[in-house]
Amino acid sequence: MPERPPLNAVIHGRIEREDYTVDKVYFMSVPGHFVTGNLYLPKSPPARMPVVLCPHGHWPDGRFMRANDATVAKELATGAERWENGARSPLQARCVQLARMGCAVFFYDMLGYADSVQFPEHRHGPQEEGFVSVDAEQNLYGYFPLQIWNGVRALDFLLSVPGADPTRVGCTGASGGGTQTMVLAGIDPRITAAFPCVMVSTAMQGGCTCENSNHLRINQGNIDIAALTAPRPLGLTAANDWTKELETKGFPDLKGLYQMTGSPGNVSALFATHFPHNYNHVARTAMYNFFNKHFKLGLAEPVLERDYVLSSKAELSVWDAQHPAPTGDQVGQPHEVAVGNWFKEQTTKTLTPLLAAKTEEERTKTDEVVGEAWRILLGRTLPGKGETSFDVGTKEERGDHFLIRGQVHYKDTDHIDVTFLYPKTWNNKALLWLSGKGPESLVSARGDLTEAGRKLVAEGYAVACPVPYLAGASRNPNVYGKRKLQTYEGYAGYHYGYNPSLFAERVRDALSVIAMIRDHDKYHPDQILVAGLEGGGHVAAAAVAQAKPVVAQGVIATGGFRFGQLKDVWDVNFIPGAVKYGDVPALLTLCAPVSLKVLDEAKPGEVEFVLGALGR
Repeated sequence: MPERPPLNAVIHGRIEREDYTVDKVYFMSVPGHFVTGNLYLPKSPPARMPVVLCPHGHWPDGRFMRANDATVAKELATGAERWENGARSPLQARCVQLARMGCAVFFYDMLGYADSVQFPEHRHGPQEEGFVSVDAEQNLYGYFPLQIWNGVRALDFLLSVPGADPTRVGCTGASGGGTQTMVLAGIDPRITAAFPCVMVSTAMQGGCTCENSNHLRINQGNIDIAALTAPRPLGLTAANDWTKELETKGFPDLKGLYQMTGSPGNVSALFATHFPHNYNHVARTAMYNFFNKHFKLGLAEPVLERDYVLSSKAELSVWDAQHPAPTGDQVGQPHEVAVGNWFKEQTTKTLTPLLAAKTEEERTKTDEVVGEAWRILLGRTLPGKGETSFDVGTKEERGDHFLIRGQVHYKDTDHIDVTFLYPKTWNNKALLWLSGKGPESLVSARGDLTEAGRKLVAEGYAVACPVPYLAGASRNPNVYGKRKLQTYEGYAGYHYGYNPSLFAERVRDALSVIAMIRDHDKYHPDQILVAGLEGGGHVAAAAVAQAKPVVAQGVIATGGFRFGQLKDVWDVNFIPGAVKYGDVPALLTLCAPVSLKVLDEAKPGEVEFVLGALGR
């Protein structure tokens, strides 16, 4: 996590209502970047005051939302709302009612909404610099991380309010605000009860750049993210949208989890699927009752809203002549670049000493932090015993060796084509040969051994060479299917948030082959070695770093490759976060204590280097 610089909060312009007040608030979540919003307080607060954080979602104008007359009439006619002002601004209505219930409420802007003017575009397409750029994906900063970080700092602010009770901390929002709610509750244990609305489901996971991030939903979804709240109280709502099947898909799993944790009464849901996507009075009533119960407010239920005075945009806006809005380089792309640089500086402060580790204790810490990060980026460690298997396809006797082609399987999901060279005079060493050329590095298209293949067989190595995952793959960076990716849909997080990178898949395949060699029921090598060359050096480095308990030696020719040199997020070697976590040098560092020989120069002779190192 980044450091938390002073908020330097400014609170001004109090609005006095009959039984609550509204203050204008802005503070810095990172140097130079302002979080803006309104603080709602009860007029006569209790000595220990519950607090509720309110992210909004993608409603028109955000905090300044005002529905038109037709929408208001419809909401009243369908029973979605009780009062005209509640229908006009259900967002204000939520904050007012919670304040009337005795809570301190902070209602803050999403990036690019209302007073959050430093990001004039909430969504934009790929750019050379800023939040949707190769640099952003390489270093894992962007709309989602900053918005969630703003929520963490908003909670810092809210808990600093005099009388705030840190044992009763809520968070609630709908749609995109529901995404923020479940993620914040998942990563910040200070939140003691969460109520994300119309977002938790097994269907659509969130359509905005602020709701998606690289690596976030690979093999998991919003049900899993919401489950991180357990065993703390969790309340949900469903509507006639992508959450309409929540009652039968997802919610039973959450109930089962809460049963397992011994807190079955802490999870609840309102299935109001006769209403469209909303946070209407019916849903808000369920939320009021939820916090009334779990915060022990002692109010008679159902807790129903009363009418309130609708505040105008001019009354709510934090910017005025005495508090001018940011301008110049504090707005737009220059601001995006500055914020991105701050996040990168945070990483550098943490990683530089870790990657310079010298003692065993320091190296252990490096592996715990940097190594764990790479395990998450890759999405897999060395498979356990029994998780891999091998099927022989063809086996040919070729004089002094056997040429075997077959498939290595990881569980029922991954099937890797592998070519094996097995010498008749085996030295009891098994070598995983990772080449960007695949088996053609050892065996020609006609089936003849290359010079490298002949030398390895002559020296007695049993060699396994997998076909690289999606060998020969390429992708037009501007087109996805029939759609051009020049709009915000070109954000790489929409792909890498749900799918492993091709690089990660290749490393996973290497790990599966290593595990198969380790566990083979007939051949038990004295040593397992890994060689990476011809564009496979960085794959080998990542694989050895994960498999080092069973790898005796690594020989790696990186050819000077660095993830940071890539200019395209669709490059076959791209993996989001690689630069943030130290690039290739970090992977080589993480290979310790494996005996490692490295050629880190971009020059010919990679095969000769590897063969010479193995011979030594």
